[in-house]
Amino acid sequence: MQTMPIIFIMGSACSDIAANMMLEKSNGFKNRAWGFGAIAMLWLAFLMLSQAIKSIDLAVAYAMWGSVGILGTAICGRLLFGHRLKPIAWLGIALVIAAVLILTLV
Repeated sequence: MQTMPIIFIMGSACSDIAANMMLEKSNGFKNRAWGFGAIAMLWLAFLMLSQAIKSIDLAVAYAMWGSVGILGTAICGRLLFGHRLKPIAWLGIALVIAAVLILTLV
């Protein structure tokens, strides 16, 4: 697999995670600055994802982006906001990541 598409996907996933954290801070868009920041970060995430799919199949790129985003959001939510997932939720995240690994290896 090529390096640049992976860099775009990782950058896109990081932007998505940042958007999710901003969305939490927006408190249902009551704090509009955080809400509009989330929209801007999502725009950036899709811009980078669009660059990745020039070289990688959309399904593979989207699955990679989603799995990194889910894991990153869960970790950042725990660290920044004290959100706690049950062990079964972590198992579910691990299964999603395993599925993405299988998808990328096929």
